[in-house]
Amino acid sequence: MATSVIRWDPFRNLTSLQDQMNRLFESSFRGHTDESALTTWAPSVDIYETENELVLKADLPDVPEKDIDIHVENNMLTIRGERKFEQKVKEENYLRVERAFGSFSRSFSLPNTVDTDAIRAEYKNGVLTVIMPKRAESKPKQVKISTSHGN
Repeated sequence: MATSVIRWDPFRNLTSLQDQMNRLFESSFRGHTDESALTTWAPSVDIYETENELVLKADLPDVPEKDIDIHVENNMLTIRGERKFEQKVKEENYLRVERAFGSFSRSFSLPNTVDTDAIRAEYKNGVLTVIMPKRAESKPKQVKISTSHGN
């Protein structure tokens, strides 16, 4: 009866795991120069309320004003646009690309208190500000109590 002795190597499976992880990371980073990796982004927004209006501020650096589209339909505010990848510098000259590029679309449900006909927008220093005035009937009002001088 022939018995073979197999030498036990506790690190054999670990080396295999390390090889698999290396291949995973190499394939992930290889595709980073693709423009497809730079096409998904959603600009950050702040929304706050004052007594008379709702205000939305969106960070849109390097987005030309002509590439921003704002629509209001069925009490839904939609902001669309595109930030294009800068072609002035050759892609292979970039050492790091962290900013996202491409088309974006953000939609926000508006309360019935907003006067959609009076919405206005400003764009300054890469920040889009959308001012949404409240309807007059939705603003808080003081109710006076009348006193009666009867018996």
